[in-house]
Amino acid sequence: MSASLNIAIVTDAWAPQTNGVVRTIGRTMDELTAAGHRPTILSPQSFRSVACPTYPEIRLAVFPYRRLAARLDALAPNAIHIATEGPLGIAARRYCIRRGLPFTTAYHTRFPEYVAARFGLPVRLTYAWLRYFHSAAQATMVATPSIEADLRARGFQRIKRWSRGVDTRQFRPRPQTNAAPPFADLPRPVHLYVGRLAVEKNIEAFLALDLPGSQVVVGDGPQHADLKARFPKAVFLGQKVGEDLAQLYAAADVFVFPSLTDTFGLVILEALASGVPVAAFPVAGPKDILQEGVSGALDRDLGRAIARALKIPRKQCRNEAERFSWRAATEQFLSNLVLIPVRLFT
Repeated sequence: MSASLNIAIVTDAWAPQTNGVVRTIGRTMDELTAAGHRPTILSPQSFRSVACPTYPEIRLAVFPYRRLAARLDALAPNAIHIATEGPLGIAARRYCIRRGLPFTTAYHTRFPEYVAARFGLPVRLTYAWLRYFHSAAQATMVATPSIEADLRARGFQRIKRWSRGVDTRQFRPRPQTNAAPPFADLPRPVHLYVGRLAVEKNIEAFLALDLPGSQVVVGDGPQHADLKARFPKAVFLGQKVGEDLAQLYAAADVFVFPSLTDTFGLVILEALASGVPVAAFPVAGPKDILQEGVSGALDRDLGRAIARALKIPRKQCRNEAERFSWRAATEQFLSNLVLIPVRLFT
């Protein structure tokens, strides 16, 4: 698509949240703008909203349909992409169906597994609802082959691939010296986790390990206080962004990704770009990104994965990260969009 496009992206996840969905959409917006397109974000910031239960930093739009419809009517976009399945996503889906407009969706988050972990609701029920939600889209974008295969097995159709990228200028290898901050006073090796502190991230699988050196946790979330109390030997640094975060990655010896439910894991790419090998379980996301013995180690025993990952040369990790770019990912996104005939908005 070479012509300049007016693209509406509807998302329930947006700043001030810090997560993979927000970062993906934000970087895609940057790339779209740089390519001459005109993306517009429609997020809870523009609507009356309430805090999400157990996640107060997440705002949920309240009865957004009328205002969202007015915004989309005024915008008259060339394409509509619905990024999330929350209140705004539901309203945008309803809007498109009522007006007979084509739209695309994305499957960023494994909500069935998250809901099951938090509330015990059977995953088959949540997947049934998600299958219904995405069934009206002309394309549903997913990040990896494993997630695509899983969704197809569950009856999802019209799936397209939309990969991810990493900023290799910000996240890069830096000189390694034991005396250098930010881990100058910590025993080596430094095992690093970066991400939201929530039950679905399975962080206990990392912190419960008896590892030599230090276990460092970067991030915030509803499990912060509980994890800090239960694992007093771990170092909790809170949420970090920008250069502070990039320095932490580069100073670590191994990055540990214990999640069993992520659809991709942008933090894996950030660690690799920093020259840090990754240890993870052999599940969707990590097994789509990592090459055993080249950029990381996958094992059902996370301790064994960590031991193997620590032996991987840092240069190999950086080389693997350079295969991923936000420009290439955004070109995929653009190729998946379905344009709205002009007559439908006139």
